[in-house]
Amino acid sequence: MKKFLYVMIAGVLFSCQTQSENKEMETGNPFYQEWDTPYGVPPFDQIKDEHYMPAFEKGMEENLAEIDNIVNNPESPTFANTLEELERTGKLLTKVRSVFFNLTGSNTNPRLQELQRELSPMLSAHYDKITLNEALFKRVEEVYQDRDNLELSNEQLKLLEDTRKSFVRSGALLNEEQKAQITEINSKLSELTTAFGQNLLAETNGFELILDETDLDGLSEGIIAAASETATQKMENAITEVEQLKYEGKYVFTPHRSSMYPFLTESNRRDLREKLYKSYIQRGDNDNETDNKEIAAQIAKLRSERAQLMGYETHAHFVLEERMLKTPAEVYDLLMQLWKPALERAKAEVADMQAVADNEGNDFQIAGWDWWQYSEKVRKAKYDLDEAALKPYLTLDNVLNGVFETTNKLWGLTYTERFDINVYHPDARVWEVKDKDGSHLGVFIGDYFTRSNKRGGAWMSSFKGQSNLDGRERPIVVNVCNFPAPVGDDPALLSFENVVTLFHEFGHAMHGIMTNVTYGSMAGTSGPRDFTEFPAQILEHWASEPEILKSFATHYQTNEVIPDELIDKLLKASKFNQGFANTEYLAASLLDMDWHTIKADEEVKDADAFEAASLAKIGLIDEIAPRYRSTYFAHIFSGGYSSGYYSYVHSAVLDSDGFEAFKEAGDVFDPELASKLRTHVYEKGSTEEAMELYKQFRGRQPEIDALLRVRGLDGSID
Repeated sequence: MKKFLYVMIAGVLFSCQTQSENKEMETGNPFYQEWDTPYGVPPFDQIKDEHYMPAFEKGMEENLAEIDNIVNNPESPTFANTLEELERTGKLLTKVRSVFFNLTGSNTNPRLQELQRELSPMLSAHYDKITLNEALFKRVEEVYQDRDNLELSNEQLKLLEDTRKSFVRSGALLNEEQKAQITEINSKLSELTTAFGQNLLAETNGFELILDETDLDGLSEGIIAAASETATQKMENAITEVEQLKYEGKYVFTPHRSSMYPFLTESNRRDLREKLYKSYIQRGDNDNETDNKEIAAQIAKLRSERAQLMGYETHAHFVLEERMLKTPAEVYDLLMQLWKPALERAKAEVADMQAVADNEGNDFQIAGWDWWQYSEKVRKAKYDLDEAALKPYLTLDNVLNGVFETTNKLWGLTYTERFDINVYHPDARVWEVKDKDGSHLGVFIGDYFTRSNKRGGAWMSSFKGQSNLDGRERPIVVNVCNFPAPVGDDPALLSFENVVTLFHEFGHAMHGIMTNVTYGSMAGTSGPRDFTEFPAQILEHWASEPEILKSFATHYQTNEVIPDELIDKLLKASKFNQGFANTEYLAASLLDMDWHTIKADEEVKDADAFEAASLAKIGLIDEIAPRYRSTYFAHIFSGGYSSGYYSYVHSAVLDSDGFEAFKEAGDVFDPELASKLRTHVYEKGSTEEAMELYKQFRGRQPEIDALLRVRGLDGSID
């Protein structure tokens, strides 16, 4: 059932075609065929935009027929003929959905966006037909009521409980009028969340800072070359001569972080830093056709109305019932424990930067667009650490080798890059992953560089899930990031922040690849949001371990291994700028909670005013914007993190406490701990309660002390 609910949130496309058109498409539609590609990787070179509509239509038709077969089974409901048969439904729909949604996020085009808008409310209605099917729920309920007599395994019992709960939380116990209201709300939400995401992509691509050579003061050769190459690419893609001339001999920067952050760090043109920074924080808030203010308010309102129909005080109460932290009060309490020390640290960081600016003879107060440049100056002064000195050691290939080496030492995994497997974009790369005994474990796809048809951020997804229900099915997992692309003949050079992001997303990939459960709906990252970040975040800790750094960080020009002195500087500076990092994150998390604790009868008429009041209430300083303002907060308004953005810090409590176990053991690759981490976390999916899984690994409940130490929020630094 979880796979049904996920798609209701995500939305997909659906369009009607004539019967003759459908027959023509069926003969050559790759979604209707068994894929004879290596490990069942989708044949991307054969899949065309026109294949999606009929495949979705047929997939939904087959899915409902499968549900009818379960409902109309004359035999009494059993776990096998009801729960396990439910697990087997929707294979074609899952097949097309997995490809479509991965590509609309990472390699979209106007046709796919149009199809997504068409289909999202239709697919929402499709899944409502299943989750609100009274006869189907009745069969599940009969099995549930008889559960004590069925001799179910722990995994089977958890599946039964989760499935029954999914039906109830979708509205199965409501009357017909209420069910109709739920369906209408779900349809509207699917339209609005799709619009929010597409508007954000348009806003991010809609601003360009086009510069002349005289505007480049302070920028390093690599940053200048990248901006020149961006201009050249835009000139080559321009349709008219006028557009081409706009980019000729110019340098282009955009609100994509991979372009913006280097500019904000290096440019001596404060006016241009302000212009680019504001283009980023104003996305979706420009009173134009892609404005997201009203959409965000409508989404929050509809969610609160749906929660009230379901008998919950707010949307946050509804969501958190299924999380490790069960109530909004618990979430606010965790966030506010960190807010005060983080804000105090951020104010001290502003004072440090202001002192540098004053010493330079500047007559201005530090503002948001100054933070990257002046924090870097403070870091150089305090720790003698220059980010630019690190990058030559951190090529993308080096870092990939590092994360492969880490997981090899932990679990014996090996990786073989495959060049015989077709991919959806030239940037994407494919590896076969083998277990320590040499058996096939899964396929990993990495898609790492920024491009205009890819949404922002970094994420893990899958083209095929894992299941042992009808034989051993191994997963196909993808990591998508937005790192700077190579410039000229040089390799892609990453910042250390990029390195941590790569390790983080690879942790999610490991959760998807090492999972080993019977039922696909319980595999991999299917658990509570505030737990599923834990397997990703704990892997981040190995990125800065000297043993690992020295195994992969070699200078791309000289092959010199990263010197101990540079590693030492990196580690000493690890707590630097944590006031900013924690404050911007916590402000966004609190904003998420404020949006989703509004009551059904509350009307938010002005999203900007609502946001301003939320941030003023906690005393956010002017020099810092929340990591995501409401109008580009895709995690909560077009993703699956509503009332859940706090999950990163809750998981940080787990990952800091969990990694400390390795430190206490005196070996960050301690075999016993590594085995427990794999067995009780990475392999188990949602087959057991999340806290029980953590306790089986760690031997006790998590404690917050380690997190405070890791982030320098325990008062141990000045």
